Amino acid sequence: MLRRLEWTVLRRLDGLLHGSYRTLFRGAGLDLADVREYQPHDDVRRIDWNVTARLQALHVRDYHEDREVIGWFLLDLSPSVDFGSTEASKRELLEGFVAVLARVLTRHGNPVGAVLFGNGIESVIPPRSGRRQVLRLLQALQQRPRATAATRAPRTDLGALLRAGLALMPRRSLAFVASDFISTPGWEQPLAALAQRHEVVGVRLHDPAEQDLPRFGLAVVQDAETGEQLFVDADDRVFRERYAALAARREARMLEALATAGVDALELSTGDDLVEVLLRFAALRKRRGLTTVGMPRHLEAAAT
Repeated sequence: MLRRLEWTVLRRLDGLLHGSYRTLFRGAGLDLADVREYQPHDDVRRIDWNVTARLQALHVRDYHEDREVIGWFLLDLSPSVDFGSTEASKRELLEGFVAVLARVLTRHGNPVGAVLFGNGIESVIPPRSGRRQVLRLLQALQQRPRATAATRAPRTDLGALLRAGLALMPRRSLAFVASDFISTPGWEQPLAALAQRHEVVGVRLHDPAEQDLPRFGLAVVQDAETGEQLFVDADDRVFRERYAALAARREARMLEALATAGVDALELSTGDDLVEVLLRFAALRKRRGLTTVGMPRHLEAAAT
């Protein structure tokens, strides 16, 4: 799988991944990167009082981080992630994303680790660098059993994954929280606590059928986690409208929680092209005034 992704994705990015290597994100380093207007989540200790006095508006300093950045993948592998209405499931999408981002990071010598979460914390892969570490991550993902029709599991508690990640990351790191965010309530506060200490990117795994129910007539549908079954008429207009409205409200709450925590949200839909995903990720961080993790400056320029 890694060979295929290196051929189909990383080689396509070769024209973008050139130029001098830059530090991976901005934070508490030594080299000044930029001066910008103060935002509510900024550390007041970074206020530049000289610039503030001259421009009559609060400004803060951004610094280039140390060269090495530790990347963590907090991976939700609950049964709902095995769903997919297209050729790929959300889990296959997650595997490809992890492989590519981990390889992009390790190519520059940055260590990556992972926390695998299903029915609780199932395994922790300590951060290491190199291609072998990427293979280890992929092996752990692919060897984990998929959900079946007989699968029974408690509803996903995403907060447990976020609290575990916070406890496992003693140093400032970059954390990718990859999940469909279908969870019991209460994950918002742990996410905010994680974002206070680390750079966090929320990678939302999504399938089009979760927003717009396909028309498939009368059928029995089953909850992927609890096994609860329901007989529905997917051709009924009123039912489809109610379904879409509920999905829209859930998505709005999720996006609001990410924004409140100050977390970048990266949409990852089944069938997405990973090159386009990486460019979208670069553009996302550029809009927030952050350098792009694991990617030289020319990828950021290409994203615009």
